[in-house]
Amino acid sequence: MSKQTVLISGAGVGGPTLAYWLARHGFEVTVVERAETPRSSGNPVDVRGSAVNVAERMGVLPRLREAATGNTGLSFVDAAGRRVARMDMRAAQRQGEVELPRGDLASILYQAGRDHAEYLFDDSIVTLGQDERGVEVTFLNAAPRRFDLVIGADGLHSVTRKLAFGTEAGLVSHMGLYVATTPLGVPSRPGRDVVMHNTPGKAVAVSPTPSGDLAFFLYRSQAEPGFDHRDTGQHKRMLTRAFADVSWRAPELLAHVRAADDLYFDSVSQVRLPRWWNGRVALLGDAASCVSLFGDGSTLAMAGAFTLAEELAASPHDPQAAFHRYEIAHRRLVDPKQRNIGQAASLIVPATRRGILARNLATRLWPAVSAVARLRRAVGKPVMALQ
Repeated sequence: MSKQTVLISGAGVGGPTLAYWLARHGFEVTVVERAETPRSSGNPVDVRGSAVNVAERMGVLPRLREAATGNTGLSFVDAAGRRVARMDMRAAQRQGEVELPRGDLASILYQAGRDHAEYLFDDSIVTLGQDERGVEVTFLNAAPRRFDLVIGADGLHSVTRKLAFGTEAGLVSHMGLYVATTPLGVPSRPGRDVVMHNTPGKAVAVSPTPSGDLAFFLYRSQAEPGFDHRDTGQHKRMLTRAFADVSWRAPELLAHVRAADDLYFDSVSQVRLPRWWNGRVALLGDAASCVSLFGDGSTLAMAGAFTLAEELAASPHDPQAAFHRYEIAHRRLVDPKQRNIGQAASLIVPATRRGILARNLATRLWPAVSAVARLRRAVGKPVMALQ
């Protein structure tokens, strides 16, 4: 009997994890990725909870620890750079959990399974046409092919979701925030704090990573008319306008933004679908259930990929049943994260001066582990579609 063929769209975090486990279960796997090469840098993300177990079973946990940021805390500073509050990140980190640049995580996961799956870089799905037995796929560059299953792990602005479920209208919600990051090209020293300055509705920070310091911007705003997540010129104008009145290091960091070739900018958004699969097409990670800036996107993508692979292996010739079981199980992890967006936003980017003062005071009064756990989930973890 021939192997079941699976096309995965997206070589970020969820895609390579799923490819690894499906290949181990005997599936023939192809991964298509819009980028020309695997990523090698990016924003800090966490691998924790069930994802630690997944990484350990893949044999990559030692490599993740080697790539860890080593960030020690989060310092809040005033306009003159004086520290007004601080949280110790290490106090909330459980055994085995690790923070590392997202690109390093994606690269390590890709390397773990690249010899057992076909990867098509610099390409993308153009059309999907499915019937009861499979899915006809056309690509931007590669020749058309037919697969038994297609899995969209292609992020917030998922092409797979658009083709199989319709436009983003009604499925993707702007959460009243925009986020941006750009590398500064400045070598980082291990064991440093993330440093953040707040004004009402705005946050600007410098985060150390193994490959160099990273500038981070977050601000509250209604949805921008005509916003295009691929228009870098528009993004630079929006950031410059939003942070024109912010002091501390904001003017210096905005100068980096204006000259940057590598700028990530997007709406902080949430994806909510009534169902994560349609026939022989299913969604994984942010494509299915983006939990926004303040969630556990990488952890959930890895955990979801493992669950999906296990369910497909249990009933490879009844994918709808497998998709149904995967969704029921994984929603138990996702749904609580999607309900906590407002609380997390109030911590990292308070809307008022009173809110900033209250947050800073709270860092001194809350029980240390509880406070840090809430804050470290909020800081420096943009969801790349970042993919």
